[in-house]
Amino acid sequence: MKIDMLIAGEPAGARNGQTFERIDPVTGDVATTAPAATADDVEAIVAAAQKAFVTWSKTGPNERRRLLNKAADILAGKADEFTRLMTAETGSTGPWGGFNTMFASGILREAASSTTHIKGEIIPSDKPGTMAMGVRRPLGVCLGIAPWNAPVILGVRAVAQAVACGNTVILKASEMCPATHALIGQCFTEAGFPAGVVNVVTNAPKDAADLVAALIRHDHVKHVNFTGSTGVGRIIGRLAGENLKPVLLELGGKAPLIVLDDADLDGAVNAAVFGSFMNQGQICMSTERIITVGAAGDAFVQAFAEKVASLRAGDPRQGDTPLGSLVNMAAAERITDLIADATDKGATLIAGGGEATMLNAAALDHVTPEMRIYSEESFGPVVAIIRAGSVDEAVRIANESDFGLSAAVFGRDTMAALSVARRIESGICHVNGPTVHDEAQMPFGGVKASGYGRFGGIWGIDEFTELRWITLQDGPLHYPI
Repeated sequence: MKIDMLIAGEPAGARNGQTFERIDPVTGDVATTAPAATADDVEAIVAAAQKAFVTWSKTGPNERRRLLNKAADILAGKADEFTRLMTAETGSTGPWGGFNTMFASGILREAASSTTHIKGEIIPSDKPGTMAMGVRRPLGVCLGIAPWNAPVILGVRAVAQAVACGNTVILKASEMCPATHALIGQCFTEAGFPAGVVNVVTNAPKDAADLVAALIRHDHVKHVNFTGSTGVGRIIGRLAGENLKPVLLELGGKAPLIVLDDADLDGAVNAAVFGSFMNQGQICMSTERIITVGAAGDAFVQAFAEKVASLRAGDPRQGDTPLGSLVNMAAAERITDLIADATDKGATLIAGGGEATMLNAAALDHVTPEMRIYSEESFGPVVAIIRAGSVDEAVRIANESDFGLSAAVFGRDTMAALSVARRIESGICHVNGPTVHDEAQMPFGGVKASGYGRFGGIWGIDEFTELRWITLQDGPLHYPI
């Protein structure tokens, strides 16, 4: 299908008239033809958002709430269309597309509920006759850069809270799913948002670096949020820092799931299967390391292996397999290379196989530090099982990673499990739950190489507003000179 960008409320092509193609990873056919914007398009894009900001920033909270709730209704009604686009562009399964749409509509409703909670406070002042206030106000034009792996959830998340706080937004769509992200913009247009409040720009992969740099450097762009790889996040962070722009980064992960020796093994196995292989393991929170403690190891692996062997991949359009396609052949080749490296160095392959971009679930037992998968983010349907002799060793292994997004601990003694959770270096940790868990009202984000800042709830308000100090001074004032 052929799509347009959304600029100032109208369909738009690239200034140079060029387009690029996104290829269906399963069929090899062209899934989407989209405008290939370049740095030459930036001035017009930013101008549209800046013009809209003048009036949108003064729009009352209940009107912003009404429009966000309407957008949520419209988006939820397009679940089938979003699912079809996600399958064609990223190879994801129908259930993942449906979940994305449902969750994204919830993000919009959570953002809508926050419009009357953008509050300030009165601050005691030592100066007589002075009332001091801390007041939150919108930032201006916000740039949101969204990835392909949960495209509706993360595309909406890049926009929703910023708009709720009175900002206008430029959503830079992923090159992997331009039509999916463009449909998000259409939902805002159909909801009646003023022209320019939400803009969607698409680009060919070769132009991404120059386009993003030009957007970040533009004087009217006041904030950047990016969800994606740590490597690209470092570049975004440097560009933002050089231009003194606040940035919210949600980056890669290598989530550990620790199985204590008193864990409910059925619960741990089920959580590990879900966390490791949902969306083919292409989730930032995916369980990438299962760390078993002591005697729990053999019992866990025996039960886990049976489950993993049953998880087959297939054409997501057929709807009869739990796993769909990886996003492209490069991703599939990376997984097979990680597996080969680990088995060559002594790991035991529990299950795996598949062909092309459709790889079955795989697990590697007895993974050790010299294997690449011990430390590298795999972002695919393979999980490493690491044996620890003690709780202290398990915590050390969990914290050896450069990443720190999500984590989980399983143990029947919940206070002991909570004690372990407190020692893990991560932005998120779940006791007796999977590493893959998100809710729109929660503070979502990581530490270390997983980024900084938080999406979600009242914490999102802090990210997408700036705090001003304002005083009202009355009475006779005395100065030393």
